[in-house]
Amino acid sequence: MLYQIPSFLLDVLVGLLGGACLLRLYMQYHRVPFGNPLGRFVFAITDWIVLPLRRVLPSIRRWDLASLVAAWLLVLVKFVLIFALAGALHRWIALPLVSLVGLLQLAVSGLTALLIVYAILSWVPSASSMLQDLIARLAEPLVRPLRRFIPLIGGVDLSPLAAIVLLQVLAIVLGNLMAQAMLVGR
Repeated sequence: MLYQIPSFLLDVLVGLLGGACLLRLYMQYHRVPFGNPLGRFVFAITDWIVLPLRRVLPSIRRWDLASLVAAWLLVLVKFVLIFALAGALHRWIALPLVSLVGLLQLAVSGLTALLIVYAILSWVPSASSMLQDLIARLAEPLVRPLRRFIPLIGGVDLSPLAAIVLLQVLAIVLGNLMAQAMLVGR
């Protein structure tokens, strides 16, 4: 219990901050404007770590390396603290690999959540809202390639469901990679 509670709290905190850094990266890659409430929120909670890194790490084309490295550093700190709580800091050699896999898991979780929100919002007939447009703009690159292979069935677009299934398969693969990475340095 004394390990589970801090581990859970670290997961929540790093999930929020690291996920916001990844969302910032994703929004900048797709050139989504940040003048909306979600964009302002993302900037507000990530500027403290991204802006100092941006002085050292330039963007490469549309990829904001500072946001990516910030998310990875947050995940790395999380695993350093978790290893310390578990008394496993002697396995420090595994930390970069474990953190990389953890970052990929965070990205998959974020994309899955995005697609779930996108699917739910597509069921609700409403006037075009700013949030709905933003979510659609972020989710469309994930579902568009699948629409070539998955036709509408009874007027229902199943491509978000297919994308979620593919992301969950990737999450299983990453979970197994994480288990292997945790064995490094034993």
